[in-house]
Amino acid sequence: MLLWTATSAKAQDSDAGSFYKSSSIHEGLEPAHGYVSLETPQTMMETFIFAARGKDWNTAAYALDLSKIETDIRAKMGPVLAKRLYEVIERSMWLDWNDLPDRPDALIVNASNKNPMAGEPRRDIRLALLDLGDRPVSIRITRVKQGEDDPVWVFSSQTVANIMAMHEVYGPTSFEKALPVFLQQRAFWTLAVWEVIALPLILIAAVVAAAFAYRGLSEAQRRQPKRIGARIIDMIKMPVALMVCVGTFALVKTMLFTFSGVVNMFLGPLQSALFVIALALIAVRIVDAILDRVVRQNMDELTESGSATERDLYTNISAARRVAIVLAFIVGTALVLLQINAFQTLGFSLLASAGVLGLVFAFAARAILANIMASLQIALAKTARIGDAVLFEDQWCYVEKINFTYVQLRSWDNRRLIVPVSDFVSKPFENWSKQDEQLTKMVSLKLDHRADVDKLREAFRQFVDEAEDIVDKDESKVQVVGQDATGMEVRFLAAAEDPSTGWSMHCRLREEMLKAAVRLEGEYSQTPAERPSYLPREREVIVGEFGARKKEEAG
Repeated sequence: MLLWTATSAKAQDSDAGSFYKSSSIHEGLEPAHGYVSLETPQTMMETFIFAARGKDWNTAAYALDLSKIETDIRAKMGPVLAKRLYEVIERSMWLDWNDLPDRPDALIVNASNKNPMAGEPRRDIRLALLDLGDRPVSIRITRVKQGEDDPVWVFSSQTVANIMAMHEVYGPTSFEKALPVFLQQRAFWTLAVWEVIALPLILIAAVVAAAFAYRGLSEAQRRQPKRIGARIIDMIKMPVALMVCVGTFALVKTMLFTFSGVVNMFLGPLQSALFVIALALIAVRIVDAILDRVVRQNMDELTESGSATERDLYTNISAARRVAIVLAFIVGTALVLLQINAFQTLGFSLLASAGVLGLVFAFAARAILANIMASLQIALAKTARIGDAVLFEDQWCYVEKINFTYVQLRSWDNRRLIVPVSDFVSKPFENWSKQDEQLTKMVSLKLDHRADVDKLREAFRQFVDEAEDIVDKDESKVQVVGQDATGMEVRFLAAAEDPSTGWSMHCRLREEMLKAAVRLEGEYSQTPAERPSYLPREREVIVGEFGARKKEEAG
């Protein structure tokens, strides 16, 4: 018995012209055996889904616009098309009932005023956009008025015309059709029994394939004669295994099964995300292995003068690596959004529902994002390059790595300092290799007021003339820069061509000047009270006065 409930449509319609006109949409169909309500998009979809789940395909056919099907074959083709459309919907999309309007005019009641459709009646709603390989097609519902009858909501004639093509791609595979009937029954939610069994089996097969790939790469690493080759294989083993796992899962799923829309909605984006992650990790780790190997081998050369071009090159490669990661992340995110059709109504609702959670994650990851931006800042401004000598928090180090979240520094005694990029950028540091690697080193000695500075200046000049690692020898100088009650401060200044050479020269200079002070003091034949003093005598005076006082007390 056919029950057509559309009598109250005119009372609720805000626009009586918001529909398409058709001469015949259901003529030729056999009378429906179940309840039919096509008044609103939501009731129409309920009619179609409930009839389809009850295998009442003739009733489900009333939810289709059959105006482009010959009238004399509608009774035969209608149920067939309804069945195949249901199978396509089950396997290609996730139906959100709350997203379907329950008004005849499909007016968006709770939309913001910025939405161009706010307050406007609709006669066409796109539920999904499917890719058939050569072209995209949409599943749409439209509002159609037949003659003098009230308008009704049905699947559009264009959607009905594409049902067979969509079923070829998204319908059940030959393997599924060959399964026993009980396996094709619904288990729970929207999952069939075979899906509940197949999903873990396919996952196990994918993990086994990944394990074999990992083991094969480990064997290849063990037999690799070159260290760089073994290093590269070691770094890409895990992402290659991940790619094999994802690829195996996707291949088996595509060849043998077509899962329901709910499963595909999660598996599709997850597969794309994992594949992009694995591909990006492979590329990045290969670059990391090569760059790390080259930098470690040539670190001594990079720290020498005249290596500014090489330092720029390695820093640019490191920066390109980070830019590539950012681009891969953007592309991967775009692929995932396309997979979930994020630019459709359903996709936007999913993103909106995840908005609060996204804000929480963004707040938690703010430190990581700050480090990433700081890392790109270093790469672009080149405030520090790989191989540069820097003085960071009183630690003399060479920049060894510039990563997204941290900078790795190698100290002069081969310790590794791991500094968050944000700290490295926000705190001042000295870059001894930024413009000119030539570095002036200073030795400061505290000497007695009676020290003969001219004698020390002669010893200093002799040291400078004989030292091969001192440049601009005419600029070397001795300066008395301060004095107090304990003595005077004398500085000895000399320049080296690079920080590494300067450190060695700096230590030798201090040693030689101390030797010169001791030697000059011992050359005089006068009594201790009369000869010049070079090193402060404060402790000796105090001890002498203390001894004289004791003698007076004893006498």
